[in-house]
Amino acid sequence: MACPTQFLCRSLRTVGLVLFYYVFSIGITFYNKWLMKDFHFPLFMTLVHLVIIFCFSTLTRFAMQCWTGKPRVTLPWKVYLSKVAPTALATALDIGLSNWSFLFITISLYTMTKSSAVLFILFFSLVFKLEEPNPFLILVVLLIASGLFMFTLKSTQFNLEGFIMVLLASFIGGIRWTLTQVLMQKAELGLQNPIDTMYHLQPLMFLGLFPLFLLNEGLSVSTTEKLFRVSELSHLLYTLVTLSVGGMLAFGLGFSEFLLVSRTSSLTLSIAGIFKEVCTLLLAVEFMGDKMSTVNWLGFVVCLSGISLHVGLKTHYNKGNGHMVRQLPVRDNPDLELPLLQTKEDYCEDTNDEEEHEILY
Repeated sequence: MACPTQFLCRSLRTVGLVLFYYVFSIGITFYNKWLMKDFHFPLFMTLVHLVIIFCFSTLTRFAMQCWTGKPRVTLPWKVYLSKVAPTALATALDIGLSNWSFLFITISLYTMTKSSAVLFILFFSLVFKLEEPNPFLILVVLLIASGLFMFTLKSTQFNLEGFIMVLLASFIGGIRWTLTQVLMQKAELGLQNPIDTMYHLQPLMFLGLFPLFLLNEGLSVSTTEKLFRVSELSHLLYTLVTLSVGGMLAFGLGFSEFLLVSRTSSLTLSIAGIFKEVCTLLLAVEFMGDKMSTVNWLGFVVCLSGISLHVGLKTHYNKGNGHMVRQLPVRDNPDLELPLLQTKEDYCEDTNDEEEHEILY
């Protein structure tokens, strides 16, 4: 049994990791929205972020290799193109459309619509047989769908074009996370570690999004005074710095999620995500001028109830009461058992946690 000091340290560590996750998750949402007010090239911004994430992933892999003394996995070209490409394309479209929508919609509408991704993740999880059918899932779908309908019905700042973009991004996001789970479950690929997955995804994501960028923004970016036709070097440096900050936030988000799951549990990440949505909406109303009616707030509560029920069901079934979700074989993966920045003492202590290292999607 853990002593009070150990319990306090573990609690403080969890709170710190959650706050670390909040900084990047909420920060990148508001940062991208702020940047889109003056820099109207979301696809170019996304491409820059992908390059930065790839660079940081490479450095992180090198640090992990030095830490463990074992070489990181590198997939052969044939396997890389056939197995990773579908996931990379879906991820690129999800992120690209999400960033693109910031040109048209408010943060509150974006946050609410993005919550509908749970519906599509459930759908594709059932299609790919990653999740077993359950009657309670019907209630989850009804709650989330009803909440989204109520939120958009009386929205005074509704924009159809931006809403369709986010909804499409959520739909593709369902495919993305399902394919990501399949990708990470394939033990022969050795991509159970999210850092390795991020490293392998970024180049194909860049190639997948680049044609869409050329079609929609290529000419505009090549003639804008913010980049290639800049008159003063200081303006160019300012643009590059602002884009780089967003890229670092994007990498930090993925890395903070990895740390939170590996040092606590996926349940902690799921619950933290629910409260993150509430914090995002409150901040958007307070600082970004988003307007929400009583019906909007009620719809948001209904949607969060559906998401909370979904999290509760996963928790219930993964404590031995059933088999709703197929678990990843994380116990066979030393990278998830000994994540970056974890000491040997922490590892010995953490192996006693029953829910440690469960990966849920």
